[in-house]
Amino acid sequence: MKKILIISAILSVLALTGCKDFLVQEPVTSQSSEQLLSDYTGLNNAVAGAYSPLASTSWYGATYFTLDADTRAGLAAWPRLSDFQSGRMATGFTLTYNDNSTSGLWSFGYYIISAANNVIDQIDAIGETLLSTDVSQQDLDNLKAECLFLRALSHFDLLRIYSRNDQPELGVPVILHTDHTSTEQPARNTIREVYDQIEKDLFQADSLMAEGYTRSGITDPNSAANKYVIKALAARVYLYDATFTKGQGEDASEKYQAAADYATEVIESGNYQMWTAEQYPTVWHNDVGSGEIIFEVYGKKANSYDGYWEAACHMTNPNGYADICASRAFVESFADGDVRGKTGVRQGVGPNEDGSMFVTDPEEASGDYWPMKYPGKGDGNVTGTPDVNNCPIIRLSEMYLIRAEAIVNGASSSSTADADLNTIRSNRGVADEQASEQAIWNEYKWEFCFEGQFWFTTARLATTNNTWAVIEYASDEVARRNGNTVLDASSIYWALPLSRSEMDVNENLVQMPGYER
Repeated sequence: MKKILIISAILSVLALTGCKDFLVQEPVTSQSSEQLLSDYTGLNNAVAGAYSPLASTSWYGATYFTLDADTRAGLAAWPRLSDFQSGRMATGFTLTYNDNSTSGLWSFGYYIISAANNVIDQIDAIGETLLSTDVSQQDLDNLKAECLFLRALSHFDLLRIYSRNDQPELGVPVILHTDHTSTEQPARNTIREVYDQIEKDLFQADSLMAEGYTRSGITDPNSAANKYVIKALAARVYLYDATFTKGQGEDASEKYQAAADYATEVIESGNYQMWTAEQYPTVWHNDVGSGEIIFEVYGKKANSYDGYWEAACHMTNPNGYADICASRAFVESFADGDVRGKTGVRQGVGPNEDGSMFVTDPEEASGDYWPMKYPGKGDGNVTGTPDVNNCPIIRLSEMYLIRAEAIVNGASSSSTADADLNTIRSNRGVADEQASEQAIWNEYKWEFCFEGQFWFTTARLATTNNTWAVIEYASDEVARRNGNTVLDASSIYWALPLSRSEMDVNENLVQMPGYER
């Protein structure tokens, strides 16, 4: 069990924060300020604040995590005209990652882990002294469950971006306690150890959280953990773990069954509904997510982690920085009638009235198409301040794809893989298809484009001997990627390198193969 503060990670984040507007409290990362965590109000504020860095552009603020993933995945393209790009996203297109130009998720991930650990340890230490007529054991259990969820999500996303299934010894450090006086330098845990801890945290979080618990005092209830958010993340984690386990030549049946069971609990909860083909183009600008949204980052300028000019709605707007447009080959890959692939011309703020999910610039000068999953809420303008947008993290449609893939791999369910796959397709205006692991993989591409899911799905499959799980780049975009035409299992880019600053202060860390100096 590691009890350590990853020094450069915390210092990097602290250097980025500065003065904050009030939306949520800052994550508490220092036990020296024990007064902040000495009562229920302080603990509750600390948990609320621990969600805030998820909105960073290094994470679910989308620019350098989800959108950057799609630059590698071949779904995004560099705009043809220089007038429509600022160069901010060049690394993903050119595949020039190195230890000086890698994702900042390491810093933010361990920052949230540190904040969650502080609250968990404090509840364990003084929880009984806080019980009163106003504070019950269930109140404390709910806070602890939220922290366990955040710790699991952070470890999982760190694993997804800095590890790969065919390098099982190179997971990420599992940090369960934060000790600011320790000089210990944590090494990478194995991927098996990381998954085991994530699953343990999610199981405990699920058992602790009350059935109807919803965090109070927030505008968007979908932006914080509840019991079904925990179950939905567990479904995703178990599917990833099943793929890893199968790739190690081990029996993955229990993992696939757990993924299917958790997905079924979410689907059958009745809390979420599939968007219809008519609804699909209209929902992306909503202030508060509904329907398919299980968990999302709430976009608000008052959150100082908001990406502002570099947020997704400005980066994918032909009137904004416009660095991320859609690959023309990808736009043309949608079936006729698929609402997800409809094209048009950008019309003002918010979703297009014609239902377009890909839009060209108003003058149609570029010939490129920009995705409309981040159209903005109308809270800003191009010439003054940028707009904001929520960023989806988990949607109901993913639960159907998780269960379908688990069933294809032997899991038992009252549903079928075909029925689950086609629940999505029928709500998008396209014909039914027979389910297979490859067909499900393709559906991730169309359903979760510009949400980052397709890249990470391909990474877990490509690095476990699925030879069909490759990224192919259209010929007119090859020159922007240093001559790479295909990313297969041999590519180093399925995992990103650790930063040089972290390697310099921790001699126990091992760099991902291919990125060593």
